[in-house]
Amino acid sequence: MTQIAPYGSWESPISAADTVAGVVGFQQIAVDGDTLYWIETRPSEGGRQVLVRRRADGSVADVLPASINVRTMVHEYGGTAYAVEDGTIVYSDFSDHRLYRRDPDGTTQPITPEPQEPAGLRFVEPIITEDGRVVCIRESHTDTDEPVNELVAVPLDGDGVGEVLATGRDFYAAPTLSPDGGSLAWLEWDHPNMPWDGTELVVARYGTGLLDRRIVAGGPEESIAQPEWDSDGTLVFASDRTGWWNLHRYDGLVISGILEMDAEFAEPLWWLGTKSFAILSGGRILASFIENGVWNLGVVSPDGTLDRLDLGFSYQSDLVTDGRGTAFFTAYSVVRPSALVEFDVESATATAVAANEEPAPPAFFPAAELITFPTTEGDVAHGIYYPPTNPDFEAPDGELPPLIVKIHGGPTSAAVSRLRVEHLFWTSRGFGLVDVNYRGSTGFGREFRKKLEDLWGVVDVDDAVSAAAYLAATGRVDPGRAVIRGGSAGGFTVLAALAFRDLFRAGASYYGVADIGLLADDTHKFESRYLDRLTGTDRDVMSERSPLYSADRIAVPVILFQGLEDRVVPPEQAEKIAGALADRGIPHALITYEGEDHGFRKAENIVHSLESELAFYGMVLGFEPAGELPELVMS
Repeated sequence: MTQIAPYGSWESPISAADTVAGVVGFQQIAVDGDTLYWIETRPSEGGRQVLVRRRADGSVADVLPASINVRTMVHEYGGTAYAVEDGTIVYSDFSDHRLYRRDPDGTTQPITPEPQEPAGLRFVEPIITEDGRVVCIRESHTDTDEPVNELVAVPLDGDGVGEVLATGRDFYAAPTLSPDGGSLAWLEWDHPNMPWDGTELVVARYGTGLLDRRIVAGGPEESIAQPEWDSDGTLVFASDRTGWWNLHRYDGLVISGILEMDAEFAEPLWWLGTKSFAILSGGRILASFIENGVWNLGVVSPDGTLDRLDLGFSYQSDLVTDGRGTAFFTAYSVVRPSALVEFDVESATATAVAANEEPAPPAFFPAAELITFPTTEGDVAHGIYYPPTNPDFEAPDGELPPLIVKIHGGPTSAAVSRLRVEHLFWTSRGFGLVDVNYRGSTGFGREFRKKLEDLWGVVDVDDAVSAAAYLAATGRVDPGRAVIRGGSAGGFTVLAALAFRDLFRAGASYYGVADIGLLADDTHKFESRYLDRLTGTDRDVMSERSPLYSADRIAVPVILFQGLEDRVVPPEQAEKIAGALADRGIPHALITYEGEDHGFRKAENIVHSLESELAFYGMVLGFEPAGELPELVMS
């Protein structure tokens, strides 16, 4: 029998522990003959990244001892941390960031030297080559002003320090070797650009040293993404020269567009090794692309014909193939948990290799609604709205639900429509939740992405407010009970919305930026010049946009969550804004976690932060959350 209870107080079968218990992330998929490899990120094991293998007989097992965490911290966000060829595995061990080789018989040895300082040499995107080396990106943390990134070749037998293949640029990414082993392609770029601003695609003859090095495409205002060699020796890549990340092909002489459409066939390169398309036989390409805010899957023929596939997924990532007609990728849906799937292209059949368990009966899954709403300057922004959904409860007549406005990080990133247990945690308790794609988000073309330039802290805040106002005006939510949450750059938008607007009743900032100038001075190399485009370099503008220096305008409660090992947004940011709130007498809580860096990975901390946030909303909005929650002490 359906019970009547206020929104927010509904009992839910989805606990905070359910958001991490048995929930794994599937990524870094690789095919080695008839054997499949992938990485599972397991919060239940402290966020350890585990290398898993499926043999030809279908048996699945972890490959390495439980003490090994296959992870790298290049750019602080990391990326592809292993490679495999004929059963030989090369991987980065997070404990010391050295590269190790594991032979098919299980023999393991380091192949890079012990750095002079802990984690002083970091490696990402390794490729095992036929000449007995490992080509990869190396990031050296030395006594220089900032780390040095280079393209290197490391002896597979560990005998020697290796060879620097390319150096002198600020960043390198995406090395890929041609099928005949004779050509190497990669991306490179310099400050102040981020990879979605402008990169260059470089090709050279590979051997001892690189010969005939030439820039094929790209520049300071053209972003190239994911170069991939076809079996015929041509190079496929995504370029936004048309205003959208469309697919192009380079035959050694000229570049030709494969197809041109208002859709994105790439994603921002936060994580090194991101793959949105993969090569099939006969010049075909299996591609995941976003069009009009919706992710699609399709096969692109050599003549540019696009055959759309409807497999019931809402998003696909980490696409790889066997080079013929079988593909593997991580699949997401609004009605099913994420899974690693094997896809037979000819029969259009997808089969789960590994999958997360259903967190609750489908009746608890909210219907995701894509929304486009008006915002400032006569413009529009986008979002995904998830209504409160619980078959066991209804609210009293006339009551509208509270709204959580969720802000993604980046800020150059995007909200994706998919089933997330974290979302169910909120919607099953009676919250509406909108995941905002504010101006500057990816997936809507370069022009939309550039709308955030010089205006971070303005248009993102406007769009967060506009999303809440739109949902209130259309009768979906209570306009007086909107709260805002976000992490990293999203945490900045949370604090800025509280400081510079008066719509929200409270805010939850996860490792958010409070002082833009401090971020410019104290963040890591990859993002050290990011602000040049987001706010400009004028310190007065940075101060004007920084919530820390307008904390006297924050008049509602705030809860702050912070990892103490965070190098991207150091703990000082949270400590400073907490101090400013204390000086003003604003109710707030600062909750810190030992051993966490940028983004929480340990199950116990994820659970504690969610439960504390729920208790916080109950205090602020005046309802009694169901279940036992941590005692929350507000200062």
